[in-house]
Amino acid sequence: MKQKIAHIALTVKDYDEAIKFYTEKLNFQLLEDTKLTDDKRWVLVAPPGAEECSLLLAKAANDKQIASVGNQTGGRVFLFLYTDDFWRDYRSMLEQNINFIRPPKEEAYGLVAVFEDLYGNLWDLLQPSDYQRTKEKQLRTKAGCLK
Repeated sequence: MKQKIAHIALTVKDYDEAIKFYTEKLNFQLLEDTKLTDDKRWVLVAPPGAEECSLLLAKAANDKQIASVGNQTGGRVFLFLYTDDFWRDYRSMLEQNINFIRPPKEEAYGLVAVFEDLYGNLWDLLQPSDYQRTKEKQLRTKAGCLK
């Protein structure tokens, strides 16, 4: 048996402003933008090199969903953007006026800084340490994710 997380739904205020942010500011790729109804689209974005999981940008459709935009996890870091070159991506994001709310810091698990997206959701920009990459690979192998 093999399963995977294919998409993570991210509630947004507006499809087009969210697409613009992710593709122009974070350099994500627009994978799909399909109109489903007059008010609903199937919009997928992913960072360069992503192989499995993507973000499904889902426009808030009612007051409860609107209230969750930018706070889907109650103020905790929500998403983790792994990079193979922290400083390249950090500088690029600064040039795009991405707001970092915690500066770069070397942790046991890697080099990390916390930024917010256009709605205020918190993200880690993270270059995992060699130890962390090895540990994650061992856990995936043990769980049967890697052969």
